[in-house]
Amino acid sequence: MMQERAPHGGNRAAITVCVILATLMQSLDGTIANVALPYIQGSVAASQDEIAWVLTSYLVAAAIMTPATGYLAGRFGIKRLFLVSVAGFTVASMLCGVAQSLVEIVLFRLLQGMFGAALVPLSQTVLMNIYPKERQGPAMALWSMAVMVGPVLGPVLGGWLTSAYSWRYVFYINLPVGIGALAGLGVFMPAVAGNTGSKLDWFGFGLLSLAIGAAQVLLDRGQELDWFSSGEIVIEAIIAASAFYLFLVHTFTARDPFVRPSLFRDRNFAAGALFGVIVGLTYYASLSLQPAYLQNLMNYPILSAGLVLGPRGLGTMAGFMLVGRLVGRVDTRLLLAVGLALTAWAFHAMTGWTPDVSRTTVVVVGVIQGLGLGFLFLPLTVITLATLSPAIRAEGAGLSTLARNIGSSVGISVVNALLARNIQVNHGAIGQQVTAVNRGFEDAMITRFWDPLTAAGRAALDGVITRQAQIIAYVDDYKLLMIATLAVAPLLLVFRRAPDSAAVPEETVYE
Repeated sequence: MMQERAPHGGNRAAITVCVILATLMQSLDGTIANVALPYIQGSVAASQDEIAWVLTSYLVAAAIMTPATGYLAGRFGIKRLFLVSVAGFTVASMLCGVAQSLVEIVLFRLLQGMFGAALVPLSQTVLMNIYPKERQGPAMALWSMAVMVGPVLGPVLGGWLTSAYSWRYVFYINLPVGIGALAGLGVFMPAVAGNTGSKLDWFGFGLLSLAIGAAQVLLDRGQELDWFSSGEIVIEAIIAASAFYLFLVHTFTARDPFVRPSLFRDRNFAAGALFGVIVGLTYYASLSLQPAYLQNLMNYPILSAGLVLGPRGLGTMAGFMLVGRLVGRVDTRLLLAVGLALTAWAFHAMTGWTPDVSRTTVVVVGVIQGLGLGFLFLPLTVITLATLSPAIRAEGAGLSTLARNIGSSVGISVVNALLARNIQVNHGAIGQQVTAVNRGFEDAMITRFWDPLTAAGRAALDGVITRQAQIIAYVDDYKLLMIATLAVAPLLLVFRRAPDSAAVPEETVYE
């Protein structure tokens, strides 16, 4: 990747502010829409599993485009790609805000993910380029704070905007930020010509994109179409499997494939990529579940839901700060073990939740879960990339981000599909016990509200049964996430110890 000329004085400060604005815009978008999902669901008349497409479409698009960032920056120049990414992300955000149907908002979220994929790696690259070696550490620390502030502000800001105005403003808020970043980068950021000789394995990239896209559509629509009883799902499965098979054949036979097979000969990288899939799966899946739980089952106003979810980001911030001091001093595998233990404990606590759980409990569990992510993310990045040679470390960072994003989108689809299915199964199982001859209805206090012999009583009973079915379905999802977290623990034995001098690589992508 070509280096930009290092600016001086005020230009450097202005570029730093603009880069942080772009990063904050992308970081906020990861959590600001989650709390508004129930409102978006009602506005576009989507089901529980359909509304998850709003999240998965963004993650899949970002996953596909992230590994291509290095090529695009080299081919067209960092400044040009940065400006296009910021402009595209801002326009896509506005389109999401004006969307009138589920199809529209999913398509615009895909655009958002495509343009947003490059923002974080480009931000890091620009800061590393414009600061001398001795000042890169403080600059990256300042930038990292913007990344960590996003998950804290996102739920609170999203809740306030939706409550005071409309869910559409969680997307409109990107307009002033995007315009400010775009204007500043256009004026102050120096540019150099791209490398017209830069090449990308477009065939491999296209096959991998097709495989990921088809697999994600299969997961998103499977529950709605009753899985493989649907011809559409069968076709999508064939496309995904065929594209992935051709991608593997091409990868092992091409001279310069999109994914370098030698990366996976490094056991730290291979284990770290799989570990990252599970981290993405568990964290983002739980983020998609909790806003609906708080608002639909616990009857929290959206602003209260945002305020309750916000402290999770504080836990992540605290974990990042603490782990940043421990990396290189404490065995990285031990830090990962602590992160897994904290995360598994949080999910275990959630399996005992009912709608009567206190707000304090929700906040405390959220903070501990966030702390667990802080203990997982940074050490995982270090140990995944530490044993790779510097020549392929940037490529490894892009692929590890790809793995984490795929895990995130798959996790959201799976838990929402299971939630919808288990609600139906649990409703049927509970309903079998609620008959007119059940002796419980001999109690006059019960039949006063839930009389199975009257239409009003049966409607009230159905509401109670549905609510209980939902509670059990959420518990089942949290159990699954807890098991997935514990199941990845044996990979700690696969990792080779990272060198004591290992620091966070410059190619690290914080997302």
